[in-house]
Amino acid sequence: MTATYTFDVFSSLDGSGSYAAPGDWGGYWGKQGPELLEHRLATYGGEQRMVFGANTYRAFAQMLAASSEGDDVRDLWVDRMRSLPTYVVSSTLRRPLDWPDVSVVSGDPVETVARLKEESDVPLRSHGSLTLNRTLMAAGLVDRVQLTLYPVISGQTGTEPIFAGAADFDLELLESRTLDTDIIELVYRPTLRTWRIKGPAQRAACRALRPSEELR
Repeated sequence: MTATYTFDVFSSLDGSGSYAAPGDWGGYWGKQGPELLEHRLATYGGEQRMVFGANTYRAFAQMLAASSEGDDVRDLWVDRMRSLPTYVVSSTLRRPLDWPDVSVVSGDPVETVARLKEESDVPLRSHGSLTLNRTLMAAGLVDRVQLTLYPVISGQTGTEPIFAGAADFDLELLESRTLDTDIIELVYRPTLRTWRIKGPAQRAACRALRPSEELR
């Protein structure tokens, strides 16, 4: 039996994973409260292994290195996430890496994660890593999409659209909860939808879903 793989991602209501200047939302889009932070710590409390793309790993490592005590970057659940055994899917990163328990795994990301799922005796979880997880979803390797929706619309400053360029999916709602009044967490089981390929434009769209050499 293969390990369950969860794609865990934060989003604005309009589907942005981050923001750019002049936006100054802050971490968690500035909406976090005690319920969210307690729930995140509980989510990362059990045995599991993390999976990151190279760019997301670099971003986390840089943010943590530049952070200080009291920053939301160093919230308890983030420290817990960093302490977990971690795989980074990359063809360019080389050890040593500034992470307590990390392994760099190279090769085709779909084949690599499929093997990790077969070999792991605990669940796998990926926070962020948008390009990597869109590819894994298209390959049928993502069992859960855990989407935390923050009550903001970032039409002017939002960046990194989470599902831009993704395949088509049906979603089965498995869990939902409201945290700190207006943050909503939704957990879905995705099922890939396939369509008849009718022409060059559709074939080009399918080719765009193939994994690139270096995924986030």
